[in-house]
Amino acid sequence: MNLKDLRVKLFADGASLPEIEKACANPHISGFTTNPTLMRASWVKDYAEFAHVALSIIGDRPISFEVLADDFETMGRQALKIAGWGDNVYVKIPITNTKGEPSLPLIRQLSNSGVKVNVTAVMTSKQIIETAAILDTATDSIISVFAGRIADAGYNPAPLVNRAVYCSRLHTQVLWASSRELLNILQADSAGCDIITLPEALIAKLNLLGQSLEERSTDTVRMFNEDAVKSGYTL
Repeated sequence: MNLKDLRVKLFADGASLPEIEKACANPHISGFTTNPTLMRASWVKDYAEFAHVALSIIGDRPISFEVLADDFETMGRQALKIAGWGDNVYVKIPITNTKGEPSLPLIRQLSNSGVKVNVTAVMTSKQIIETAAILDTATDSIISVFAGRIADAGYNPAPLVNRAVYCSRLHTQVLWASSRELLNILQADSAGCDIITLPEALIAKLNLLGQSLEERSTDTVRMFNEDAVKSGYTL
């Protein structure tokens, strides 16, 4: 399959402003996501400043920024502040706080008040069903199923993603999160996902999608041979 044949939208996931700018020049990238872990890894010092610079770079394409608090009252205040940064901004609300307490009442409140929420770190069937049921059908929203982390635990994420697609209602998009390989793009597309997020390392490999396996085999052999020659090894 070629990129032009995909129905799923590709979003860049990261917090490096140069990488965001580079992704903007890629015609296959139609949106952006980030989170506090990615921002910390990119040495972001001022959250709001970073967000406003990112927004100036990406134009009107959608982007998700996450709340920082762990208590729901402060999450709500932060969510309203983040939502005020632009009409293309989605506010990431974790499905629970660090104590495992569900964020559903806050998610419902925000969605009903017109805030575009991106419900993040979703990994169970129960979380999917309950989230899909409370999102306002008149407000745009995203359910981010962390398929890569589900797979890391030894579970097949496809049934959960399929459940999310089946349960999603009007104005709710399903997002395949924490991608690990290009195959995930085809899996997300096959599952009917609206969006898949890709780190910069996978975006850089997009040209490999659909490459002939014979050609890829030869390229691999060529790499091994070149490295053997460069190393100066002898037998």
